[in-house]
Amino acid sequence: MPEKDTEIKGHAAHVKVAENLGIKDRIDRPVKVVFLGAGSMFLEPLVKDVLSIGGADEGEFALVDIDADRLGPAEVLTGLVIERMGKGGGWTVSATAERREVLAGADYIINCIEVSGADCVRFDNGIPLRYGIDQCIGDTTGPGGLFKALRTVPVFLEVLADVEELCPSAWVLNYTNPMSIMCLAADRASSAKVVGLCHSVQGTSHVLADYMDVPYSEIVWKCAGINHLAWFTELTRNGEDLYPLLLERSNDPEIWEADPIRFDIMRHFGRFVTESSGHFSEYVPYYRKRPELIKEYCRSKFRGQSGFYADSWPQWRKDCDQCRRDIIAGESEPKLERSWEYASFIIEAMETNRPFIIHGSVPNTDLITNLPSDGVVEVACVVDRRGITPTHFGRLEPQLAALCDANMRMFDLAAEACIHRSRDLAAQALMLDPLTAAVCCPAEIKQMTEELFKAEKDFLPGF
Repeated sequence: MPEKDTEIKGHAAHVKVAENLGIKDRIDRPVKVVFLGAGSMFLEPLVKDVLSIGGADEGEFALVDIDADRLGPAEVLTGLVIERMGKGGGWTVSATAERREVLAGADYIINCIEVSGADCVRFDNGIPLRYGIDQCIGDTTGPGGLFKALRTVPVFLEVLADVEELCPSAWVLNYTNPMSIMCLAADRASSAKVVGLCHSVQGTSHVLADYMDVPYSEIVWKCAGINHLAWFTELTRNGEDLYPLLLERSNDPEIWEADPIRFDIMRHFGRFVTESSGHFSEYVPYYRKRPELIKEYCRSKFRGQSGFYADSWPQWRKDCDQCRRDIIAGESEPKLERSWEYASFIIEAMETNRPFIIHGSVPNTDLITNLPSDGVVEVACVVDRRGITPTHFGRLEPQLAALCDANMRMFDLAAEACIHRSRDLAAQALMLDPLTAAVCCPAEIKQMTEELFKAEKDFLPGF
């Protein structure tokens, strides 16, 4: 019995120390989560994630969507997930098209709005393509990313104004792209507490483990940069640098073909980047400016396929809606395992004061010292009851910083164009965009910008 007694005393001491530090084992109060853009494919996993938090037995999900055809099923689905997870006695769900009806008292706001839906993806892709600008995804940078920002940021700033008025202490967890421009505009035009969340860092870290055939639990890594253009600056196991192994593994044709552009940039710049080959190729001037380069480096789908997002996004939305209907009809079951999306871990860490590390898009308050101090960067952040505290990274290797800096200059003007609803600033932002500038002269960029404004005028009030 002495060993058992020691174990009990040790546990009691641990609990007492935790209590003295203000650390809780479980959430001990109801929380209110407002979900903006309830039609989003993020709804089901994020609802399930929040319900997976220890002690999260009471609370409210307030769903908001201006599309009634998607809001109704979202409400039913959320209620179904609550029941499946055994939380029906403590969690409620409401649904409305008017966000101001539910923002008061919110603790956390998950932003997944999609302004214009799929109505503009063809313009975002097709018009630039006539000017020689070939995009794979085109929703965070380049012409497609800029015009998504011009449509979305003004609405987001209206949301944040309501947050400032109705629930100023709430945290806004933003999942809507273009992430960097959204967060930069929010920092410049709002006092609301906003963090940008993406899954490319945690996703890529697992991909790297697979490429190297190394157990994920054995890898130690460090990552920093900007959203979709962050770099694994350290990659080790037991103190040993794993980059030589990763470089060797990239010589395997099967592994190379899985990520040709990311492996190519790693060979020339020395580090692996967080976004998929196809999406990353839009952030740099190297791979998409001539047909022969696209043929050599780009592959299908997320590996670089031309127009992949424009061709696929409308169908993805339909598939998401059908999946939701199938679950409601009992023809399939929701997935109840907790995902690696950061939202629920942020809520858990803030409510329990058990620290958790995320990689978030935040203002560059001297965090990465050789990137613009008035921009937004993606770095490791500590989450606890104080909120979200970014960590100091220091200097990025100069070749990596240069690629990030080039994009941040474009984001700077893009955010200003959104805030001030300026067509001239929008055109100048594209003149600084690495891919656009690699293909077009300023006069062509100006002409293309005006053509995009004309095509999307119904979704760009005030411009």
